[in-house]
Amino acid sequence: MDFRIIMSLLTVALGLYGLAMSKNIIKSIICLQIMESAIVLLYLSFADKKNGISPIHPGNLTNMVDPLPQALMITTIIIGSAVSALALMISIKIYHHYETLNWQEIMEKDG
Repeated sequence: MDFRIIMSLLTVALGLYGLAMSKNIIKSIICLQIMESAIVLLYLSFADKKNGISPIHPGNLTNMVDPLPQALMITTIIIGSAVSALALMISIKIYHHYETLNWQEIMEKDG
């Protein structure tokens, strides 16, 4: 297996572990961002081509890299950033309402 694929899978596992073990909302949001970055790296690793050239490079077009996965991952990064910003704003509202960012304390206060 390729080194990038192994490292991205380990990073997804690390983000999933952090998400499962985190009791803080901010840490959970950061773990989701780590998982998203690892998935983007994994997807781009699958779309990579040995000795591929960029599609804007003039000349030999036989070993050209497909630009579609790169465009999709740029879109994914932008949407993930917007979702993270929204999640952080919601966590501010949660903190003002419950005066804590601990998941367990919020569940005890709400339930």
